[in-house]
Amino acid sequence: MPRSLGGRVRRGLVLLAVSAGVLALPSVATAAPAGGSTRHDMLTLRQVNATGSPAQAHAAAAPATGNNGIKYHGGPVILGTTHVYVIWYGNWPSSSTTPAIITTLLNNIGGSPYFNINTTYFNATRTRVTNSVALLGSINDSYSQGNVLTDAGVKTVVASAITANKLPSDANGLYFVLTSSDVAEPSGFLTQYCGWHDHGSIGGKDIKYSFVGDASLDPSACMAQSPQSPNGNAAADGMASVIAHELEETTTDPDLNAWYDGQGMENADKCAWTFGKLYTANGAKANMKFGGHDYLIQRNWVNASGGFCALRF
Repeated sequence: MPRSLGGRVRRGLVLLAVSAGVLALPSVATAAPAGGSTRHDMLTLRQVNATGSPAQAHAAAAPATGNNGIKYHGGPVILGTTHVYVIWYGNWPSSSTTPAIITTLLNNIGGSPYFNINTTYFNATRTRVTNSVALLGSINDSYSQGNVLTDAGVKTVVASAITANKLPSDANGLYFVLTSSDVAEPSGFLTQYCGWHDHGSIGGKDIKYSFVGDASLDPSACMAQSPQSPNGNAAADGMASVIAHELEETTTDPDLNAWYDGQGMENADKCAWTFGKLYTANGAKANMKFGGHDYLIQRNWVNASGGFCALRF
């Protein structure tokens, strides 16, 4: 859901803080805080419950259409396979299990009943999103922009990877910048949001990119449960849910002018921090499997039958 901050609106996941070890299961997504300048899509913290001005997120949009609790405003969606690229920013030692946990998720989320929810979204010609995701590249960036990574710095990290031919220039792609726990994002990570997605011109193409940080410095901000987690790594499991959130929003609203509701919330925003039916795995709560691993992943909004949050479609 949007928040005003930085020049235009970012969209992403807000926080909802709870005591460590407690699984928060709110019934509806919370609203983003007001104030500041505009920024891109962000998943806000788990404790935020203030009202803002989400409609500012989408200027000069076409007339909205739709009656499932979310509306189409004329912009593009990602068609065909959504290509994913990961930039592991900061310090990721070989002993860390996070890359394997996230890679397993990204290699298996495409074709799943969960990602199939996105096929209920379409573009102006009513061509639907495809239930297909491919992880096509992964590189490391050892603090090229320092350990304080600004919003502009995130875009610079992506642009540098493309310019140096470390990753291809792909207008059908989403470039995740995933940061280690010692990297700060001063515009509000762990205080106002858990992750965000945006787009911009890089090398003459409209490139989509996303920031998701390691929440170890404040587990109550962006982890639904801690210290327990399905894969024995609460930070990685917390990142997995945020990554899924930003992936589905980027696929259905890559330029921030396609699918969102009257409050400016994209599909995943409408179900943020809700998890549906749970089971126990490794002493923790989980709700789905990818590649043999258990995960606790936030639900997504189905654009059908009046609209509803679900784990599968």
